[in-house]
Parts: sequence; structure tokens; C-alpha cells
Amino acid sequence: MLKPSPFAPAQFPELPVIAGVRTATASRGFYAARGLDRDDVFLFEFAPGTTTAGVFTMSTTASADVAWCREALLAGQGQARALVVNSGNSNAFTGPKGKEKNDATLAAIVASLGAPKTQCFLGATGVIGEPLPDPNYVGSIVPQLQSQLAAPDWLACAKAFMTTDTYPKGASHSASIGNTTAQFAGIAKGSGMIAPNMATMLAYVFTDIAATPAILDVALRQACNASFNAITVDSDTSTSDSLMVFATGQNASPEISAQDDPRFAELVQALTQVCLDLALQIVKDGEGATKFITIDVTGAESDASARMIAADIANSPLVKTALAANDANWGRVVMATGKSGQPVALDRLSIWFGDVAVAQGGARAQDYDEDAATAVVSQPDIHIRVDVGVGAGRATLYTCDLTHAYVDINGAYRT
Repeated sequence: MLKPSPFAPAQFPELPVIAGVRTATASRGFYAARGLDRDDVFLFEFAPGTTTAGVFTMSTTASADVAWCREALLAGQGQARALVVNSGNSNAFTGPKGKEKNDATLAAIVASLGAPKTQCFLGATGVIGEPLPDPNYVGSIVPQLQSQLAAPDWLACAKAFMTTDTYPKGASHSASIGNTTAQFAGIAKGSGMIAPNMATMLAYVFTDIAATPAILDVALRQACNASFNAITVDSDTSTSDSLMVFATGQNASPEISAQDDPRFAELVQALTQVCLDLALQIVKDGEGATKFITIDVTGAESDASARMIAADIANSPLVKTALAANDANWGRVVMATGKSGQPVALDRLSIWFGDVAVAQGGARAQDYDEDAATAVVSQPDIHIRVDVGVGAGRATLYTCDLTHAYVDINGAYRT
């Protein structure tokens, strides 16, 4: 059993019922060999007319489930009736057997729910490269899940797709969109193999608004860039990363179909709030993490340049291990800034740990106080700001420290 993250919330948040969504969870036995009796698969059923959009890993070794979701989004024109996700096996790099598993699972969903195949979506997370013993390993439990469908048990679903997570992750938001109140609920899993290269985990957001698939796609990508694409734990991008949104249209508001609709901006804001909440929970549950770190880069040539600099700082093992040890080694931040290869005005480069200036004008700050800087990095929540003195570009990334526990967790992952 993994030690709970020091950032684990006291309890799972209360998420709203989303009209048009039913769920069920069950145990298929993915973790039985480890002596664990836990749910490891869930089914979501959506009301007819539900629309969807998704963004997925940029990995060139993406899983069979990711490949299917991309195909189904196009073939089904963004309509959704079901989602089945399992933990314990990622169905990635499994050759033809990966597709056979998907075909069997989809056939079971179609038979159980009477839903069109192209409106059924899949997700999987866990060990890479291990084919299942039977193509119908997941599909065989779908009829049981269908018989248990009920109002969403968000906590059960959030637990079912955990792997090395130490706590289940959920977020909600109630937003005024136009003249109606819209409800949003989301669950996510992720702890390691996390890097901002869309997407960086499995995350699903549900809402009762009505929106076209095209509008959902634009809104979701904007929300993702400010949340899941702004986090990193260990610089590794998973083969299975998926972020999807499902809009049931059950709140009776007119459909959002254009970006110039004033409600579009409200939709983006609401989606971003839920996605950012979930994304930060993932960072705070980073494998072995004891520190939550916010990195702000300003004064860059462009926002893209600022993001590259921030990413090199956030992913630097030397920066992360120093912070884990309460070491105010700001020289490592200088190093990571420079290795990005992005334009930097060396004589204007300045760095702050919290409110403490550690470097200014391209050198150590004249009034540098080692004790004050150490006090900042000894806190569980650390803010690092870097201004590179070139332009107006800026970016914010979120990360965690790197402790020996990360090695312990990943060294024992398959044992």
C-alpha cells in the first residue's frame, strides 16, 4: 500500500448528479495477483444526444484504446452513449491483441446498451506491453456493469481507475451559462508518467449543457492548455493519456454552436476551472512528492518560449531534488533556464523564491539572504518566479519535487 500524499484531501469532494449520466463499477481481477480486492473497471452510460470531444497523448506509441477513441470521434461525429475504462493494464503495445480486446469490449457494450459502436469509447491504464489472456477479458463484465447502472457514484468511479494514485481525484463546478445554471463534474487519475504533452493522464469531465462536438473540441483544447498541459511530475508522456468531455444537453438550454455565442467563453471558463482543479490534484499526488511547486516565467520572447523555459525548470532532476532537500540552490534554476536554449537577457535575468530575490541583474541579488530563501523552499507549497528580461511572454507550470520514494514506487511497480 502506497503512503498517502501529504496533499491528500480529508475527503472526496461532493460532485453533482449530471442528468443523462449513469455509472457502475466492478472488479475484473486486474489486481488479484497482488492480493488486492478492488474495483478496476467502470461503465458510463450517456443519454441519447450526448456530444463529446477529446484530446489524447502525442506519444507515437499510443495505446489501442487511444487509437479507437480517435477513430470513433470521427466516425461517430462526436456523439456518445458509453465509456468503459479499466485500470491494471494499459492495452498499449500489445499488437493485434490490443485491437481484439477493443473489438470484444465494444461488441459487449453494443449488445448490452444497444448503442452504436462508434458512440462507445474506451480507456485503459496500467502496465504497458502485456496482452490480456482473453480478448473478452473486459467485455465479459460489461453485462454485469449494465445491470448495475445507477446515478453516478463518483467516488467509486474515481477509485476504479487508480493505479499508483494515493487518493481519488474529483472536481465540480456550477456555472451560470447564459440564462441557465450548468453543472460540471470531473474525475481523473494520474501520479507518475506525467508530462505536459497532451494529455498527461486519464481525465473525464461531464456536464448537462448542450453544445456541438466542434464547440466542445475548441473549448476543451483551451481548457487543457491552461491545466493538463501545464503540469509535469517526471517529464514522461504516457501511451494512454486521454482527456474527454461529455455534454448531455439535459439542462434544456439552447445548444452552443458558435464561438461568438457569449456562452462559449463561459463554457471555456467552467471547463478550465474543473480541469485545473483535477490537474493540480495530479501534481500534488506525484509519485513520492512532498512539495507542490509553481513556476512562473515572465519576460520571455513569447508565451511559447516562456513555457519551454518553465518546462526545463520544472523537469530538472537537479532542481527537483534540491527542493526535496529544502536546499535553496537557485544556481540550478539558472542552469535549467539556460539549457532551454530560449532567448535570455543575461544581464537582466532575475529569480525569486517566494518573495525572496535570489538573483537580480544577471548575478546573485545584492541583499541575498540564504536563511530567508531556505525558509521558502522548506515549505510544502513553493513559488518560483523567473524573469528573463527579453519580452512580454509568460507561462505558468506546476510540478512537484523528486524524492527517493519516486524510485521506490517505480522500482516496485510490476512487483
